[in-house]
Amino acid sequence: MARALTNARAGRNGQIGRTGHDGNGGNPGNTRQRKLLLSAGLSWLFDAMDVGLISFVAAALAADWDLGKQQLGFLAAIGSVGMAVGAAVAGSMADRYGRRAILLATLLIFSVASGLSALATGFAMLCLLRFAAGFGLGGELPVASTLVSESVRAEDRGRAVVLLESFWAVGWIAAALIGYFVIPDYGWRTAFVIGALPCLYALYLRRAVQDPPRFKEQQRSRARVKLRDRFAQLWAPGHRSSTIALWVLWFTVVFSYYGMFLWLPQVMVLKGFSLVKSFEYVLFMTLAQLPGYFSAAWLIEKLGRKPVLTIYLTCTALCAWWFGASTSDAMLMTSGACLSFFNLGAWGAMYAYTPELYPTRIRSTGVGMAASFGRIGGVIGPYLVGYLLERGMGINGVFLIFCVAIAVGVVVLLALGTETKGVDPDAPVAESAGNAG
Repeated sequence: MARALTNARAGRNGQIGRTGHDGNGGNPGNTRQRKLLLSAGLSWLFDAMDVGLISFVAAALAADWDLGKQQLGFLAAIGSVGMAVGAAVAGSMADRYGRRAILLATLLIFSVASGLSALATGFAMLCLLRFAAGFGLGGELPVASTLVSESVRAEDRGRAVVLLESFWAVGWIAAALIGYFVIPDYGWRTAFVIGALPCLYALYLRRAVQDPPRFKEQQRSRARVKLRDRFAQLWAPGHRSSTIALWVLWFTVVFSYYGMFLWLPQVMVLKGFSLVKSFEYVLFMTLAQLPGYFSAAWLIEKLGRKPVLTIYLTCTALCAWWFGASTSDAMLMTSGACLSFFNLGAWGAMYAYTPELYPTRIRSTGVGMAASFGRIGGVIGPYLVGYLLERGMGINGVFLIFCVAIAVGVVVLLALGTETKGVDPDAPVAESAGNAG
């Protein structure tokens, strides 16, 4: 009865009456859903391109500004600090002011800051601008995934969010192409100018993206929940285990991803390759991300969220150890490609899984807080790599640390995580659980 009432209301508002689907906004196969996925996906692509660019820029800056490994680690880490702050702030604001408004604001912040990075005259100024870019980028990602998750029906949302995440791979491929073709000939400043292009795309998003019908209905039918109350509900008995599992999972995945991938071009240089050759190899490894996403998108509706996360993260841990121990060109290329395949497939599954654990009224806050805590790992990871390499630790030892970290995340997920395939977080059971305590 409640579901029928939701459908009727949404139909009257002109959001789903044209599609004939349920209150979650319909099937991702229809035109409107494809447009939403493409619109949000392109913003996701620009985010990934910005993150990827800094790894290639860092390799060029090391030579241009004579930066040490710890300084490069700090440059990567400061962006993650901004992402942590941005995820927490934007996630909570999106539950209050709407997904669309915050998505646009964060996209503008990160693209403007990225463009201004081209004008940096020193290391301190560049770090400040990278913090601002990280703030916008970190705020946009959880809001975009929440928007897509809320706009498709339960049986399609996992696949839709993983497909959204697949745009991340395209963004990294774009960054790798810029790193390979642009930076060697035109310099790192040109790369940052290219990173400002999303500012123009935001003008299109103003008309292309709308808040999900269910969120609009909730805003009309009930009082806004204060941030303090929303945060408390994340730790209420009905959500506590899921929140612990999510925060640990996000921390270990982000810690290992940013620690490994932001250092990948530099790691290849340390293994004896030239700067241009290392960019070429990283481009090849990056291409493996796309089939990783697509395979996860197919499996996530077949096997469920927890099994896909468990399989892909376990394989990521094994590939991290393999890559660190690789000595030949063939082993490096193969292990690096496998690492990209499984790690990014796991990212897609994690983004699909996270919004499904919370009801609409606290969903964006829950996603943002989990992502924010994870970004602390993104701060520690790249800085730790620079610190350890500066003190003589080998690549194999560094990647073994990431292998162990991911294994911890898998254990916690298996112990505390719940399966969300086909589950409606706004169903009465979820609602009562969210109100407990």
